[in-house]
Amino acid sequence: MEREPMSSDDRPEAAAAAAAAEPVQEQPQPQPQPQPLEWRFAQVFGERAAGEDVQEVDIISAIEFDKSGDHLATGDRGGRVVLFERTDSGDSSSRRELEGQDYPVARHPEFRYRTEFQSHEPEFDYLKSLEIEEKINKIKWCQKTNNAVFLLSTNDKTIKYWKVQEKKVKRVSVMNLDTSQSSGNGSTSSPGTNSCKALLPNGGCSEKLYHPNNNMSFPPGGCASLRLPVVVTGQDLNHVARCRRVYAHAHDYHINSISNNSDGETFISADDLRINLWNLEISNQSFNIVDVKPVNMEDLTEVITCAEFHPTHCNTLAYSSSKGTIRLIDLRQSALCDNHAKLFEEHDAPGSRSFFTEIITSVSDIKFARDGRHILSRDYMTLKLWDLNMDSGPVATFQVHEYLRPKLCDLYENDSIFDKFECCLSGDGLRVATGSYSNLFRVFGCAPGSMEASTLEASRNPMRHQVSNPARPSRTLTSFTRAVRRGGENTSVEANGNSYDLSTKLLHLAWHPTENSIACAAANSLYMYYA
Repeated sequence: MEREPMSSDDRPEAAAAAAAAEPVQEQPQPQPQPQPLEWRFAQVFGERAAGEDVQEVDIISAIEFDKSGDHLATGDRGGRVVLFERTDSGDSSSRRELEGQDYPVARHPEFRYRTEFQSHEPEFDYLKSLEIEEKINKIKWCQKTNNAVFLLSTNDKTIKYWKVQEKKVKRVSVMNLDTSQSSGNGSTSSPGTNSCKALLPNGGCSEKLYHPNNNMSFPPGGCASLRLPVVVTGQDLNHVARCRRVYAHAHDYHINSISNNSDGETFISADDLRINLWNLEISNQSFNIVDVKPVNMEDLTEVITCAEFHPTHCNTLAYSSSKGTIRLIDLRQSALCDNHAKLFEEHDAPGSRSFFTEIITSVSDIKFARDGRHILSRDYMTLKLWDLNMDSGPVATFQVHEYLRPKLCDLYENDSIFDKFECCLSGDGLRVATGSYSNLFRVFGCAPGSMEASTLEASRNPMRHQVSNPARPSRTLTSFTRAVRRGGENTSVEANGNSYDLSTKLLHLAWHPTENSIACAAANSLYMYYA
């Protein structure tokens, strides 16, 4: 049987040439992982000495950077708002030196005290027999205009819109009395004091002095002419805070959050059951956009815990609840947003619920990432990162203080389980941070595959509790959510045999919008760190 001749396409040479001609698919190169940050102490304001008692009114209750990062505001339980401004951002000479160097040098961010003002005073609601404390719950920066800065501050019931600007100091000069003449003992008489003579209606002066020293001489019959004082504007600057608007009588329950809209004209305020929409220029009218109050209060199953506008979409906002859910609503759908556009929640594993489950899953704070793609939420035990395009579950879960889980009963007895911790994201979205007990705060890397999980202390030595070699985080069994749990292996001070302090808790912190810099509050002290 004769063998058929090979065609030109069946020859090995032709096959090899065809294979060489086909484009080779390159394997995607793995993205380089960002290196863990080394945090350094930068500054502290209001540091207390060892053994010094802290006054309740001095405890910081709110921290907020503005969009540029050049201004920082804090509020305390005494109703005061303190403003700080950055001093190193405008140093052009140091910038030229840094540009001329062959290697990057970490800049030391420096802030200085700018001014403070009394935002709220204690009040009493006589209709409800309810005392309204002056504690500042939230501060939000508004758009800056010329040399003036604007911000919103709120306590439990009232929101105020403040304008802070620099004004030149004015003084009164050209007085009627000649202060250049010295008295017999060499001292100079000053106008407006008790050493002046009484002025008569015709502009003259009586001969009787109020001061025992009677050496000043005036012409008989009084002064020749009456000179009007002149107001002179000096070169000294003084910061003046003025309340532009007061938004009151719109909430029956305590306000837990306020948030500015990206349109620069409106903002929202949220209490336990309602979210109201305000216009900055209209203080006597607001619109109720979310209302979860049932007809019968006995049917109430969840409350609103936090609300925030989307950073770029003026029609989108998110709010969290005490059941651990986050709802995304679109203001274009209806005037009253009873129906949500998306619901983000993590379902409990069967048989994992306990008496404390609903308490520890309550979301205490939510923050949008700067790009608007992700939402960071904080409950009592964990941080969760959510993708707006995936509502099946969080893309990453970070264990904050897992060593407290066996002690939930004790935490419930002393009410520590109800503490509300805040959270924050870095400007590039690669890291998240939140506070814990013993004045500790945690920083996690949220980039895919990142192993970064740092524990820092609000003190001059932040790396004292740093874990040098954290264990590799384990992935969850629910692969469809692609969730990552990190930090659970770090038992903080409990693993080292030391006791943790529930009385020193770091509830409030903020991340600089453009740099790796964190400001956090430990009681009445404001600590700042950079990496």
